[in-house]
Amino acid sequence: MSDLILYETSEGITTLTLNDPERRNAFGGEMVNTLVACLKRFRDDDEGKVLIITGAGKSFCAGGNVKMMDETARKRSETDAPPYDPIAQRDSYRKGVQRIPVLFSEIDKPVIAAVNGAAAGAGFDLTLMCDIRIAGEHARFGAVFCKIGLAPGDGGAFFLPRIVGIEKACELIFTGDIIDAQEALRIGMVSRVVPNDALLDEARALAARMANGATLALKMAKRAIYRGLHQTLDESLELMALMQSMLHGTEDHREGVRAFTEKRAPKFVGR
Repeated sequence: MSDLILYETSEGITTLTLNDPERRNAFGGEMVNTLVACLKRFRDDDEGKVLIITGAGKSFCAGGNVKMMDETARKRSETDAPPYDPIAQRDSYRKGVQRIPVLFSEIDKPVIAAVNGAAAGAGFDLTLMCDIRIAGEHARFGAVFCKIGLAPGDGGAFFLPRIVGIEKACELIFTGDIIDAQEALRIGMVSRVVPNDALLDEARALAARMANGATLALKMAKRAIYRGLHQTLDESLELMALMQSMLHGTEDHREGVRAFTEKRAPKFVGR
């Protein structure tokens, strides 16, 4: 696997570190393919119970590689260049970067973004795909697509309104304004802001609580939360009744009840 992303698992916590700091961890073909491979590995791996995504250096992810876009545009402007093919470009999105939000939707384990610096464009969208966002004090966020004549193409137009509401999402996307960590906290886009040198410790402490929890219950709770966004109340209640009927028969439920009555910490086994 490419060293553009570092993959580590310890005590049930998997950490993915975008590892191209010279390019501010910008997305390119190889970075996208490597992230896809890492997400598939975590999705299918029983050892990793919680995922943390962060960036190496001073940036989380600067988004798409704008220099590469410029080179492509220059080639298109050449007189002997083939005509622009929007169908091919559409297929490039579907088979390229858009694989990432699809994979996130297939991961039924908690995912935390530890945002250590700038998260712009596709990098901004990447944070929105995660379940929880913790921001370092130096974090910056920007849906900057319109500033280069594009719209959010990586899932941001889907995720952002569900996180901050339609009006604020429209403002952020239409203006491309950069907001700091405290503003992201104020509008509910991140759950907390911490000093940058404490960011990974905070993320790991939160992840450890989940990794040591009742993993089957966490998986079903995550499914219920996200499916509930597209269900009626009755459909959601029906799904939860089914999930609860399954969870009531697990060892973890019995252990949780025993631990509660015995006033001790539970020891969950994932069954």
